[in-house]
Amino acid sequence: MTTPVFLTIDTEFAWRHHAAGLDCDAIYSRSLEPAGVGLGYQLAELARHDLKACFFVDPMPAITFGPAPIRRMIDTILEAGQEVQLHLHPNWTSARAGDRGVAHDRFQLYMYSLAEQTDLLVRATELLVEAGAPHPIAFRAGSYAANDDTLTALEGLGFAYDSSHNGSEAPHTSRISLPARQIAPVRCANGAGITEVPVTVIEDLRGRIRTFQLCALSAGESYDALEHAAVSHHAAVTIVSHGFELANRRGTRANAVHVRRFQALCTMLAEMRDVLPTTHFGDRPVLELDRADVPLGPDPVRTRWRQAEQLWSNWISERPRSRRT
Repeated sequence: MTTPVFLTIDTEFAWRHHAAGLDCDAIYSRSLEPAGVGLGYQLAELARHDLKACFFVDPMPAITFGPAPIRRMIDTILEAGQEVQLHLHPNWTSARAGDRGVAHDRFQLYMYSLAEQTDLLVRATELLVEAGAPHPIAFRAGSYAANDDTLTALEGLGFAYDSSHNGSEAPHTSRISLPARQIAPVRCANGAGITEVPVTVIEDLRGRIRTFQLCALSAGESYDALEHAAVSHHAAVTIVSHGFELANRRGTRANAVHVRRFQALCTMLAEMRDVLPTTHFGDRPVLELDRADVPLGPDPVRTRWRQAEQLWSNWISERPRSRRT
């Protein structure tokens, strides 16, 4: 028995760069190709390790900047043999180029009514397809900010999968009516045609869960989480990253800690492919539904190591370089 792995990369314009007053080209560079460790680098590493990844692309900045940057993202991903699915940050709906983020709509998808969410999903799908993507069958809300209305809207639009439930963000941002520790795929009660594929979480301290995200877990935690899933025959593993995650927040310098984590994760998945094969949503893998899979339990030593590593990462990679006089 194998456990399919969804290696997902949310691919988007980072709002902080728009709010900082950067133009479209600079936003693209710092969000998608920062410091030489962005989309192109990640796709090359995936190809080198023969791994599949799903790129959840947010097309909404096309409303502000036109379709060219979204088409560039999609062409880059598809030419590398990876898949594009739909991502959505609704605040871009009212954004204006050059206004430093003054104009925007509501940031969280759950803030919209069912009818409004349906309209947003239709618009986003149209923008994605117009930019060259196949019609999407999977969705993730920006900031995981989906609720049960989102699932109803997705079902009505013919989507097969949602991957917005993230227990570490529930119930504040991630508002789908599932337990925080739900990590196995489940057929949603209010959406008979929608399979929820939750983001995997681990328990880093007793009673506290943490997202299986590149910038959130050390390489050791990632290895233990993958091994736990394989040994326990979990129904699926869903890992999160972002196109800009291997660089500092300004997009000006590589984050060496995150780069090493990405390289280590690719190596792990390549070595474990017999039991943990990476897959695309478009492959429509057979998923065991409604299982009681349990997140990896806490290990204080493992957690303390990651905290020390994170402190180093924040101090070195995020610290502004001093200027010589």
